[in-house]
Amino acid sequence: MSAAALQRLRLPLIAAPMLRVSGPALVTAACRAGVVGAFPTANARTVDELDQWLTQMRESLQDAEQPGPVCPNLIIRQPRLQDDLACLVRHRVEMVITSVGSPAAVVGPLHDVGCTVFADVASVGHAEKALRAGADGLVLLSAGAGGQTGWANGMAFARAVRQFFDGPLVMAGGISDGHALWAARALGCDLGYMGTKFIATEESMADARHKAMVVSSRLDDVMRTRAFTGLDASMLRPSIEAAGLDPDQLDETVTFDEARTRFGGGTSDDKPKRWRDIWSAGHSVSGVTGIHDVAGLVAATQAEYEAARRRTADLQ
Repeated sequence: MSAAALQRLRLPLIAAPMLRVSGPALVTAACRAGVVGAFPTANARTVDELDQWLTQMRESLQDAEQPGPVCPNLIIRQPRLQDDLACLVRHRVEMVITSVGSPAAVVGPLHDVGCTVFADVASVGHAEKALRAGADGLVLLSAGAGGQTGWANGMAFARAVRQFFDGPLVMAGGISDGHALWAARALGCDLGYMGTKFIATEESMADARHKAMVVSSRLDDVMRTRAFTGLDASMLRPSIEAAGLDPDQLDETVTFDEARTRFGGGTSDDKPKRWRDIWSAGHSVSGVTGIHDVAGLVAATQAEYEAARRRTADLQ
């Protein structure tokens, strides 16, 4: 992310890319509010729809005074990767986040059009590999992040990576408000990820039941499991129970289809599906108290951020 793009931001915040949640309405609202608006390219059903989304978002932001960057998220381990990459290159996007795999296959073409590439990483080893592959910045996927999650303590993770990398860092996991965002900045991160609160926004594509569950849930309702994706993911226990599964009988060795067979009775299309029926949220879910519009959420977060900064000054 260029220095000029950072200067455009009202708040050093990324509205995190979330499957079945982040779409054009959420992204453009976030950008208009002065933060980075991110979305998984996989949320578009086809490459043609992705092309339409990018055109729509660019046109809808033309009258915005100082919009934040639109930031597609490329999931590396997906069949459509090369087609999605070609679409992003055609649109000359300014910022991309890669996840679930090395960014090596996409860095070159993105750099050729002046795009800054951030990579999701969940360990110091992942961080080192992503940098060797050419990533410009890192998203530190720490404990408590929603969706695919990390295991490391965010404070320790940030300080460990800062021992060998002085480029752009993003803290992902547990940022529930502006106070937590300021704490991430104090640790040496340039930006913070906020996902869970953006699920419960009017512009979110999330199922209305998902939004309501995020509002009613708290940190203790989030569990880490590999049962649904094969990777560590933070999932909402109430959604697992509502799907007829027993969260207490899931462990890291149980696949999603095995779980549905053992606890849900079969694997047909009418049975529960991950992301569609079984939903995610991060540890910051305790900070979600209602459904708001994106502009209001960003404004409230900025007020909290400034309050935290003043409190830090008072403690000196």
